[in-house]
Parts: sequence; C-alpha cells; structure tokens
Amino acid sequence: MSESTTTRQAGPAAPAGAPAPHHDGRLAEDGRLGARRIGIPALVFMIIAASAPLTVMAGGVPSNFAVSSLVGIPLSFVVLGVVLLLFSIGYAAMSRHVHNAGAFYAYIAKGLGKPVGVGASLVAVVSYNCMQIGIAGLFGFALSSFLATVAGISLPWWACALIAWVVVGIMGVNRVDLSAKVLGIVVAAEFLVVIVYDVLALRAAPEGVTADGLMPDQLFTAGVGAALAFSIAAFMGFESGAIYNEEVKDPRRTAGIATLVAITVIALFYGFSSWAMVVGEGGSSVVARSQEFGPDLMFVFLADRAGAWFVDLANLMFITSLFAALVAFHNIVSRYFFSLGRERVLPVWLERTGVRSGAPVAGSLAQSALALVVILVFALAGAGSDDPLFPVLTLFTWLTNMGAFGLVLLMALTSLAVVGFLRRRPDEYSLWTRLIAPGLAAVGLVVLFVVIVVNFNVLIGSADASVLGWLLPAIVLVPGLFGTVWAWWLRDRRPETYRGIGAGGELD
Repeated sequence: MSESTTTRQAGPAAPAGAPAPHHDGRLAEDGRLGARRIGIPALVFMIIAASAPLTVMAGGVPSNFAVSSLVGIPLSFVVLGVVLLLFSIGYAAMSRHVHNAGAFYAYIAKGLGKPVGVGASLVAVVSYNCMQIGIAGLFGFALSSFLATVAGISLPWWACALIAWVVVGIMGVNRVDLSAKVLGIVVAAEFLVVIVYDVLALRAAPEGVTADGLMPDQLFTAGVGAALAFSIAAFMGFESGAIYNEEVKDPRRTAGIATLVAITVIALFYGFSSWAMVVGEGGSSVVARSQEFGPDLMFVFLADRAGAWFVDLANLMFITSLFAALVAFHNIVSRYFFSLGRERVLPVWLERTGVRSGAPVAGSLAQSALALVVILVFALAGAGSDDPLFPVLTLFTWLTNMGAFGLVLLMALTSLAVVGFLRRRPDEYSLWTRLIAPGLAAVGLVVLFVVIVVNFNVLIGSADASVLGWLLPAIVLVPGLFGTVWAWWLRDRRPETYRGIGAGGELD
C-alpha cells in the first residue's frame, strides 16, 4: 500500500480538484480519484466493454433462442433498448447534479432517502461482484478450451481464470485511462468480428432476407419472460457511465451523453446482429440449431464459410471480449468500494487511492481478494467433476444471473429516485424528463424484475423449483436489508457520518 494515500479524518469530502501534498512532495488527491481523464468516446467504449458484444452474440443470443424457443429475440433488444433509453433520460439529467463513484447508491440516497440508498449500495456491491466473478468462470473455460485446441496446452479452467485475475488486478491499480485504451482496442476488434459474421449471415440467407425475428407475434407469446430476462443481461454495465463521473472531463455532460450513445449502439447492434443470425440460419431453423450447438453456433457457421484462421481469431476475440468485461466490472466494483469507504458506510481504508494513478487501489485490491476466494472455492468444488462445462453451468450461470437480478432491481429503484430528486427542480427540467420518462422506465423495469424472479430457475438451468431458485436471489437481497438497518444505526449513533451519505464526490 506504499502507493496509497493516507486515510482522511471523518467529515465532508474536499472540493474536487483540491490536491493535498503528499509527505514526500508528490501531489496526492486525498480521498479523490484521478480526475478529468475520460472523454465521451473512451467512456462509451468502457460502457460497451462491460456489455461484451462478442460474448453476447456468440453465447447469450444462441442461449436465448435455445431456452425461450422464440424467434423474436432481435425484437427483445429493441424493446429493452426503448425502456433503457427512457431510464437514461432521467438518469442523465440527475448525473449533472450527482458526481459520485457509487452511482446507484448516490442516486437512490438522494431520491429515496439515505437508508434505502445504503441498502441499495450493498445490493450493488454484491451484484457487480457477481457479474465480475461469474464472467471469470466463462473466461477460464474459454481460454482453457482455446489453448487445448490451438496449442495443445492443457490448463485447468481455474488456472486460466487466475491468469486473468492477475492481469485485471494490475490494471485495476493503474490509471483508468490505461484501461480505457485497452478496452477501446478490444471492443473495436469485437465489433469487427461480429460485423463480418453479420455480412456472411445475410449473404447466406437460406430462407431469404425476411423480417423473421422482428415480428411482435414472434416475441410476445409463451416464453417472452425468459427471453426478456436473458436479453437484459446483454445491457448490464450500460449504467456504469455515472460511476466515472469523478474522473470524466466534463462531469455535467460526459456521463449522460455516453450513456445515451451506449444504449443506442448496444440495442441497435444486438438487434441487428441477432436478426442477421435468424436470417443466416433461417427463421424456421434458428431455434433448433441453437438448441443443437448452443454457444458454438456462431463458430460452426463461420467454420463453414470463413477460413480456419478467422474462426481461430473469432474464438480469440471471444476470450478478449470476456477479459474486457472482467476489467470493466472490476473498475465498477472498485469505485463502489471507494465511494462507500469515503463515506464511512464501509471501512474507511477502502477510500485509499493511488498517489500517481488516482486509481481506487484499496477497492481494487478488495475486489481482487473476493474474486480469488470465490474462484478457489469453485475450483475445489469442481475438482471431482468430469464435466468440462462445470465453471460455465455453475460459476458463470449462477453468479451472472444473480448480478442481473440485483441490477434490474437497482435500476427500478433508481428510476423512482430520479422522480423524487428531479421533482424539486420544476424550473430546470420538463415534465417529460422529471416524471414521464423515468416513471415509464420504472414501470417497465419493475415488470422486468418480476419476470426475472418468476423465471429464475430457468435462467440458472434448473427445470424445476430448487433451493438455488430462492437462495441465490437471497444472497443479493439480504445485504440490502442489512444496509438499511445499518443506515438507521448510523443515523442514531453516528449522525455526522449519516449526514454525509451520498454526498461524496458532488461538485455543486
């Protein structure tokens, strides 16, 4: 921790841009993240990296076709894109006033009250950790399989996951613009691979280029709940723009614009590319082919129509896509830890930032430690399993669905918080921005949350009701209840700490 700042005394955050001199003469932003390094393009790439475009197209979309048995998956991305655009209108407006690395936490604390905000903060910490650590399971499996196939190297999935763990941990304690540059390159490569697939699929078109996949009756029928629950996972991370609001060049505009751009790009790109998959396989065959090949569907298609080198490249890009998502979610978690440590909701040492990098060093190390423990637990649990898909069917499937469950709940609460916050500014924002758009988003997200609850057993691969169907969601929700009680305790016993909840990085 020699590169970390010393912890501050309890009290309100120092004004932004007011660095305190370090004991050895270097400037250290005490309790502050590295400031003003991220512009709109870099932030858009970081948001989309969490979504992992190639992972969604190669893994998520075929799985959605297979589980829901619906052809209308492309339309689901358009429908969800509209709901999330409505959400982002109020979210972007509120981001002009709340500049805090604990975005959902700060928004909900400002709009619905501090006890609810603290409860939401712990749900967010658990949910984002679940997303990050769950993806490590799929990364380990994918890299292990790739090395065995291409290079003849045999490494267990957990060893491959730990390779990523080391690299992600190193990036997490360095300047955020390093992560942004790496993610920008990876995301651009992912888009290129998927675009090549789209072109080949539209050229193949065994049943012609039709509107199959975009017709309402192909989505809004039995199975629509599972389809929407699967598809919303593809957007997870879109809201992370506001988490970097203490580090962007213009905190009043950058996060809002980047979020709107990212949602639009994600919805249109996934909608178009999944429609291309329907056309490439044929509307009457895409479900059956997805059930037969699962996540290999895209690579089977490319193997028949592109060179072997391109298939290997696509597989490699699939792995780097997962790595990009690991980095993006690691950055999100570390900033949540930083924000909650700075405001004394969690232990104060979590606020420590790097002297040179401005990175949330303590939060990054805490996330790495949690990831290491969980990966090792699943490695031990799967030691006696002969199923190579063990890390995919357990670590990845369980934890990422837990994460999506918690994040959809947080988005619904945030929509309500936006209404509560912006209603006090009738002269600044229109009725559409203050009430109508976030209100409609809240209704849509609450419905989506109920859909996920109802279909949770399906999402984790359990055909019948099981203990996991309630235990995994409980792991996400119980910390939220504890957080609310903790906030009440702070109100009575530590009023100064309670007053600072949600205020961390505000600039106005």
